[in-house]
Amino acid sequence: MSDFWPSELKVSKDRRMLSVTFNDGIVATLPAELLRVLSPSAEVQGHGPGQKVTVPGKREVAIRAVAPTGNYAVRIAFDDGHDSGIFTWSYLRELGDTGEAKFADYERELAEKGLSRDRR
Repeated sequence: MSDFWPSELKVSKDRRMLSVTFNDGIVATLPAELLRVLSPSAEVQGHGPGQKVTVPGKREVAIRAVAPTGNYAVRIAFDDGHDSGIFTWSYLRELGDTGEAKFADYERELAEKGLSRDRR
């Protein structure tokens, strides 16, 4: 069980940000694009080492729905049809703490592979 759990989850009016307030008062504001491209789903992370997928073209992705999964996580559905990622409270906290660095790594991966954040 995580040491952190949300006291509030809030999707922005434009559906492009998820704000998570944790029990210790820390607020993580997470862009939908970050959540989508770093989804914990097997579709993105793969089924083993070296299988992670670099997902391009998600700059404009929005959150369609957020649904609780037990008392440990939330399933986030995106307007591009992706809905298989189950985001644990600890993973959301990790993204809040290290999301900028992880997103910078993602942008480097895109550049190395000749991909773009924009749809083509």
